[in-house]
Amino acid sequence: MRDGHLIESFLEMMSAERGAAKNTLDAYRRDLEDFARFLADASVSGASADDVRAYLADLNDRGFAATSQARRLSALRRFHRFLFAEGVRTDDPTGPIDSPKRRRPLPKLLSESEMRAILAAAGEQAVAEDTTPVARLRAARLVALVETAYATGLRVSELVALPAAAARPGLEALVVRGKGGRERMVPLSPRSKAAIMAFRVLAGGKAGRWLFPSHGESGHLTRQAFARDLKRIAALAGIPAARVSPHVLRHAFASHLLAGGADLRSLQALLGHADIATTEIYTHVLDERLTALVGEHHPLADLAAAPKSARSRRAG
Repeated sequence: MRDGHLIESFLEMMSAERGAAKNTLDAYRRDLEDFARFLADASVSGASADDVRAYLADLNDRGFAATSQARRLSALRRFHRFLFAEGVRTDDPTGPIDSPKRRRPLPKLLSESEMRAILAAAGEQAVAEDTTPVARLRAARLVALVETAYATGLRVSELVALPAAAARPGLEALVVRGKGGRERMVPLSPRSKAAIMAFRVLAGGKAGRWLFPSHGESGHLTRQAFARDLKRIAALAGIPAARVSPHVLRHAFASHLLAGGADLRSLQALLGHADIATTEIYTHVLDERLTALVGEHHPLADLAAAPKSARSRRAG
């Protein structure tokens, strides 16, 4: 009952002094009562830091997301600060507890076969005989953009703002200025160089500052225009447009390179990540793929089921 009275007093304070809405108060009540049920015979007002940690672990075992765990911890913090302010406790057991970290979402990925399908669809549009010269030029531009994006992992802002010098014959790599003004060298693949040269030849090789010029304010193709054309060609390749964006091509470059044996430090340099922790997200993607691969194809993947089957045979 003492805990019940303290919870009610806390909710009254939140309503009167903080102006908490009814939904907020209801959420606090549910969170504190759930904590009380977890403690069973122990007192909420006498909970220790270890009790709070154990409760968060229990929430995790029950499948609560990190954001939900953090919200419940926030309710416990407010409650125990109230108890401290009221002189009920001389300490705050939530003080040394770190808030659960929200897991960085895994990037959307395209398989290698899906990337080949997109490249093939773009290539077919570029050589179609029943298109106008303007449409053919746009198709050639898209081929150059997709080939270069997939071959280099450039950010879309870096890609559309490539200088005209990127079409220089014999050029093997680009020097790109990325976030924070950091420069990095990015190799060009034979396919991307060929696609760039084909586009420039079709465009008439007009000199200018940008590789992909436009009449807009920036002087070069916009990110939005590239995204629109990319989604259109993805749909022609049978891939839902919602799954495709210029940034997804960067993810495809990184994940496919890592799956092919590239080391993490080299990938970090190619992507222009300041912190290798940002690059490590692709190792999680690879881990999930490898786990699924082993589970599906390894001959002993179902070994755990074998003893049960053996017992069944013996029983028969």
